[in-house]
Amino acid sequence: MKYTTLPHTDIKVSKLCLGTMTWGRQNTQAEGFEQMDYAIDQGINFFDTAELYPVPSEAKTYADTERIIGNWFEKTGHRNQVILASKIAGPGEYTAHIRTTGFSPDALKDAINNSLKRLKTDYIDLYQLHWPERNTNTLGIRDYKHEDDQWQDNFNEILHTFDGIIKSGKVRHIGISNEKAWGTMRYLEESKKHDLPRMLTVQNAYSLLNRLFEGDMAEIAMRENIGLLAYSPLGCGVLSGKYIKGEDTKDSRLNLFTRFARYSSASCTEATKQYLAIAEAHQLKLSQMALAFVTQQPFVTSNIIGATNLAQLKENIESIHLTLNQEVLNAIEDVHKVIPNPSA
Repeated sequence: MKYTTLPHTDIKVSKLCLGTMTWGRQNTQAEGFEQMDYAIDQGINFFDTAELYPVPSEAKTYADTERIIGNWFEKTGHRNQVILASKIAGPGEYTAHIRTTGFSPDALKDAINNSLKRLKTDYIDLYQLHWPERNTNTLGIRDYKHEDDQWQDNFNEILHTFDGIIKSGKVRHIGISNEKAWGTMRYLEESKKHDLPRMLTVQNAYSLLNRLFEGDMAEIAMRENIGLLAYSPLGCGVLSGKYIKGEDTKDSRLNLFTRFARYSSASCTEATKQYLAIAEAHQLKLSQMALAFVTQQPFVTSNIIGATNLAQLKENIESIHLTLNQEVLNAIEDVHKVIPNPSA
């Protein structure tokens, strides 16, 4: 395994982070335990979860993923071996069963306290805002269209609340997710101006099918040293190649849940076919080529890999040993120029 540090800390994290969002829906607790056992054995020490998980979120499965992780900590005693990240859900139609108060001080404190109970721990290493409260272009919305909303600027209030939570010992560090350039810089400016806790990471989608992060966020990541935790590096499994090779099943994610249809568009399919051809021409597995592309980007702190079975997880973890050469990177760029960001 390869390691780096969370920006502005001495916390060592693996370059591959174990994603967990299928546990409790597509995966059983036993399968989640199996994945965590294997990940730890392979040197992965960074796990990412959220109160929202499993996804798609429903009231009957709300926060079951955190419960599974907590049960594993209780069973194995491995809490101190894991750098644990979780998130508070933002407002939206899919989260009305969780809360409707956004990131108010009481909501943040309540969410963290409940996560701690489910995770059976007394601290979370990295606590993230899952998506912005304000209306913005994220979570499948490509272009920004300004709309009046009821959101009021509360960057300072959020950071002040986190300041107290961090001082209480319940959270060590904080980050953002599905955030844009404006929101990222506002958090960084408020932290610097008022000597408040700093957002260390931003967890956004990044893959061969969605490289929008390179547009403006990559410069912020490099110049401000805020690390990308890349999620969906295989584009909901599309970049495994299983859908275009007919190796998917009725239980494959895109066949179960229609809300991820953007990953099965004609342009995504064509781009994936071309990326598969590149991989095969260089005797590579498409999944490993796609993951290696993400992992080796200089702005990526850790690449969040997920799997619904152990064979997939093993293949994904093996990608850490692959570094793409310039010939492969040039071929990838040729496809990207013609079919840029088809899943964004």
